[in-house]
Amino acid sequence: RDLQQADAEHLSRWKKWKRSSRKSLKKALSEVKGLSSYLVLWHHDIHSIEGKFGTGIQSYFSFLRFLVLLNFIMFIFMFSFVTLPIIISKYEIFNSTIAYISPKKIDDNCTIYEPSGNKGLVYFYTYLKDLLSGTGFLEVTSLFYGYYTIDAVWISLMRYNLPLAYLLATFAYLAISLVWIIKRSMEGFMQNFVHDADPFQSYCNKVFAGWDFCITDPNAARLKHRSLQCELQADLQEERLKQKIAERTMIEKLRIYSLRIFINIIVIAILSGCFYSIYRATVFSQENSNVSIRNDTRTDSANLLVQYLPSIVITLANFIGPLIFSFLIGFEEYTPAFEIKLTLMRCVFVRLASIGVLLFSLWSQISNCSTDKCKPCGYNYKLYPCWESDVGQEMYRLMVFDFIVILAVPLFVDYPRRLLVTHCSWKIVQWFGLKEFGISDNVLEIIYGQTICWIGTFFSPLLPAIATIKYFIVFYIKKIVLVHTCRPPAKSIRASSSNSFFLVVLLIGLILAFIPVGVSIARIPSSKACGPFRNFNTSWEIIPDTILTFPTGLQQLLFGMASEAFAVPFCMVACIVMFYFIALARAHKRVVEQLREQLVLDSRDKMFLIRKIAEAQR
Repeated sequence: RDLQQADAEHLSRWKKWKRSSRKSLKKALSEVKGLSSYLVLWHHDIHSIEGKFGTGIQSYFSFLRFLVLLNFIMFIFMFSFVTLPIIISKYEIFNSTIAYISPKKIDDNCTIYEPSGNKGLVYFYTYLKDLLSGTGFLEVTSLFYGYYTIDAVWISLMRYNLPLAYLLATFAYLAISLVWIIKRSMEGFMQNFVHDADPFQSYCNKVFAGWDFCITDPNAARLKHRSLQCELQADLQEERLKQKIAERTMIEKLRIYSLRIFINIIVIAILSGCFYSIYRATVFSQENSNVSIRNDTRTDSANLLVQYLPSIVITLANFIGPLIFSFLIGFEEYTPAFEIKLTLMRCVFVRLASIGVLLFSLWSQISNCSTDKCKPCGYNYKLYPCWESDVGQEMYRLMVFDFIVILAVPLFVDYPRRLLVTHCSWKIVQWFGLKEFGISDNVLEIIYGQTICWIGTFFSPLLPAIATIKYFIVFYIKKIVLVHTCRPPAKSIRASSSNSFFLVVLLIGLILAFIPVGVSIARIPSSKACGPFRNFNTSWEIIPDTILTFPTGLQQLLFGMASEAFAVPFCMVACIVMFYFIALARAHKRVVEQLREQLVLDSRDKMFLIRKIAEAQR
């Protein structure tokens, strides 16, 4: 301090002012950074959950917060570039108008579309049914694809190409989701690499460098203490199981591997049964609900049940399948972290593949053109005059029913179970005990809903807004369930491995969403009676049609980039760059291992030298 004061005396006034200003700026920035943490959504709630229940459960709620933000950004994109221009034009803001182009060279039968909107006196029950099924008054709103039957919007002297904006907004929300998930996944993989590289180093970091000495609040200190305790328990439990696995005899290994093969055969049989049931339920629902809507041959309640039949079957499969998988995984004797990953992957094939089976069933009905009358349109226009809206309604029903189940299970299952365990002393009730907060089941639940949102946003542009509200409510529901009706998992897990694996499964859901959206855009003929692409054979045709309006040089450049002559060399260069970075990472890892070995040898040499000096002094 004396030296600093002596140096300060010899400084000029300008340098003194610069030094003091720099210190004040750093202090102000640190205070702003500290205050900004309170603006983060659910910052205090997630911090409290981490201290009470460990970082494994905290990772689930952080993951839920990430999906809320992601869906909100998706909603901003679709609303700003698709819905808002139509609202502006309809209310003639900024001297805007709507431009319609009459369909060209299209059979008149293909352009007939009569939405099942409510007319005349309507009962309240009908509105409730429409709200649950997405039909009636909701079918003619901006929620679904059929509402956007507009070719262009003129805002003053500027022509806004709505079909192109619709398609580009779809590509944008998928690209943003992909980049954001990959970025977060890479951060998690880096943490796992550090942890897996040297477990002893991880323990030392937690014991000697894990405490935050800036904590002054006793409650925050207690939460941090519990968080470190849970992390150390998870690490020690995992090491104990690894040691037990290493000590297995050949007979024990043979028994466990045989049991695992048998259990996997059971899992495959369960998955096959679930997929076949979903396929039959979807075909039955589409054949009967569409006919009854057009002909009014069934009551509202029966028709609503038929419309929700695929959602009910999928929900039953999603409910029964994970219960069986969670029961079977206990016999396979894996580590806690791998148990969660394997259970999650099995449940992924039930939940995410069930969406694929549902869409395959829908497309088989949409493309079922067995009669010659269907050929002018390229799709089954009699049952699906606006098939995009029908797919959007199916995705809407899946999301609504999933939210109803999330609300109903705590209210009608978890809470009564809590009351029975608390106030009933029967042995069978106490044997069942409180329900364990299953991290894998809850994570897959929201990944399933997010995959529905990704697929359905093309057919229902405002679906991300519903998903944002849904996950916002789900956060508080799951928090109440965790605190009041469930017990924490018996086996602790690390947050770093959980977060990265959750994001990998979410990435699988996003890749699965690419397939149906891409097929709908590029392969299936667009509806000729509704939507912004009614003048194009497929939705993708708007891209080459727009490129043809560019200058000749730019056209050649863009078409060249889309050709095989550009794609093949680009893929080869990308593979070479990827292999280079993989080799570089392995080389760095090898250098780190050599440095660690060198440090161990140096420490041994020092210990040997100290011992020799001590012996010489004696």
